[in-house]
Amino acid sequence: MKKYIIAAFAFVTMLSGSITFTSCEDIDDVKELNLDRLLSPTNLVARVRNKVDIELTWDAMDKAQSYVIEVFKEDPDFAGTPVATFESEKGSYTVYGLEGETSYSIRVKSVAEGIADSKWVSATRSTDAEQILYAVVDEDIEATQVTLRWPAGQVATKIELTPGEISYTVTAGDIASGSATITGLADETKYTAMLKNGNKTRGTATFETLLNLEGAIPVKPDDNLSAMLAEAKDGDVFALLAGTHIAGKLSIQKNISIKAAKPADKPVLSALISLEAGVSFELKDLILDGYEAIDVAKNADQAIQFNTAGVSYGNIAINGCTIRNYEKGLLYLNVTALAESITISNCTIYDIVCTGGDFFDCREGTAKVVNFTNNTVYNCANTARDFFRIDDKSANLSAAPVLLVDHNTFNNVSNNSGKRLLYVRWKGNDITFTNNILANTNAYYTNQSSTNMATMSKNNYFNAPNFTGSTVNNAQNDVSGKYTTLDPGFKDLENGDFTLSNEDLIYEKIGAPKWY
Repeated sequence: MKKYIIAAFAFVTMLSGSITFTSCEDIDDVKELNLDRLLSPTNLVARVRNKVDIELTWDAMDKAQSYVIEVFKEDPDFAGTPVATFESEKGSYTVYGLEGETSYSIRVKSVAEGIADSKWVSATRSTDAEQILYAVVDEDIEATQVTLRWPAGQVATKIELTPGEISYTVTAGDIASGSATITGLADETKYTAMLKNGNKTRGTATFETLLNLEGAIPVKPDDNLSAMLAEAKDGDVFALLAGTHIAGKLSIQKNISIKAAKPADKPVLSALISLEAGVSFELKDLILDGYEAIDVAKNADQAIQFNTAGVSYGNIAINGCTIRNYEKGLLYLNVTALAESITISNCTIYDIVCTGGDFFDCREGTAKVVNFTNNTVYNCANTARDFFRIDDKSANLSAAPVLLVDHNTFNNVSNNSGKRLLYVRWKGNDITFTNNILANTNAYYTNQSSTNMATMSKNNYFNAPNFTGSTVNNAQNDVSGKYTTLDPGFKDLENGDFTLSNEDLIYEKIGAPKWY
C-alpha cells in the first residue's frame, strides 16, 4: 500500500509546485484514496470468546462492499486450504464452534465490484480448552466422592483430577448418561477435574469436597458453643449444622477451626470472635453476623479481635464467609502482637459501619503477610473511616507487613474524599494492589509517604475519581498507566448482585471471580 500513498503524495506535489512544511497535527488513519485496488482493513483484532469462538473486529474501509474472512487451522503461513471461509458486510465477525486448544490463523480482505480486492491482513489466536463439563452442583459433592456431568452422548476417554494425579477411565455407560462418579477422594480438598478425549481437553471443573463429619465435632444451633470451645484441644474442628447459632463473644484459646457442616447450607454464627494466646484459627463457609450477637437490637463491635499482647499468632484464615452487621470494623489488632498471616478470601462483606474504628484496623500489631483476595465488599466504612489501616509500630516488632489485595470488588467503601483505602504507615511495608474493581466512592489511596504501593496493575475505577486524580496534599495516585475507568454494568447494586455486563472487564477477569 505504501507505493500508492507515495504516488498520491507526488501527484499532489506536482500540482502545487512546492512542498510546505507545517507544525505537526493529529493525522487520521488513511481510509480513502483514489487507488486501483481497495485498502486493506486496519486495526484487525481477534479475541477468544466462550473458549472456542473467535471474535474479529476491524476498521471499515471506504468503497469496500464486504469483507472476506478465511480461517486456517494450525497453519500460520496460510500455506494450505482454509477450513472455513465467511463474508461480512460489517467491520466485525465471530467465528463460532472452533476446536479447543488449537491455533487458528485468520485473514481478512476488502472486496467490492469493479475494483481489485485489497491485500490480506491477518491475526493468529489459540482457542482455549473446550468446556462441556457442567458446573458441579452441591448435591453431587460428598466428603470422598464427586459426580461430574456433561451433555449425554458427548465422547470422552478419561477424567484427570488434581491434586493426587487421579485418572478415571470413562465408560460407554458414562458417555451415554453424561455423568461419572469418582470415588476415593480426600475430604476438604479443592480439586480440578479435566474431561479429556485423547490429548484434547473437553471441559474443566473445580470443586471442593465436604468436611468429613466423622473427624469433626458437630454443633447444633441450640448447643452452647462457648462452653464447647472452652474444652477444645489443638486441632479440633467444630462443624456447625444449619441454622442460627447465637453465641455472643467467643474466646478462642486453642488452634481450632469453625466450619459449616454443609457449605451449601451456611449456618449463621451470631458472634464476636476474640483471638487469645497466639492461636492459629480458621473460619470457613459461615455467615458471621454481628446483629444482636452481644446486645439486643445492636451490632457487635468488630467481627474479629486480637486480645493477647506479647505473643506470636499463627495463621488466621477466613474463607468463603459472609460477614455483616458489625459496628466498629471487620478486624481489630490493638495489642503488641505479630501474626504469621491474615488471609481473607472468597468472602462477601457488607454493612460494616465502622463507627469509632477502621475497617481492617491494626493499631499496635500487624501480620507478616496479609492476603485479601477474591472478596466482594460493599457499604462499609462510610462514617468517614479509612479502609486498611496499619499504624507504624515497627520499633516494637521487627517484621514488616506484605499486603496482597487482588481480584476484589469494592463498592461504596470509605466514601469520603478525605479517607484512605491504604492508610499503611508501618516502615518497610510492601503492597500489591491488582485486578480490583473500585466503584462509587470518593476515597483515595493514601497521603502517607511510608505507604509503599509497590505494584499497581489492572485495576478498574468507576465513579471513583480520586484513586487516579486526588488533589489531597501528598496524595499517592495510581500512576501505573495500567488501569481502566469502565462502567462494570453491575446487575443489581441494591441487592448486592455485582454480576458484570462489561465484556472488557469480563474478558480481563477484573474484580471478584464470582461475578464474571
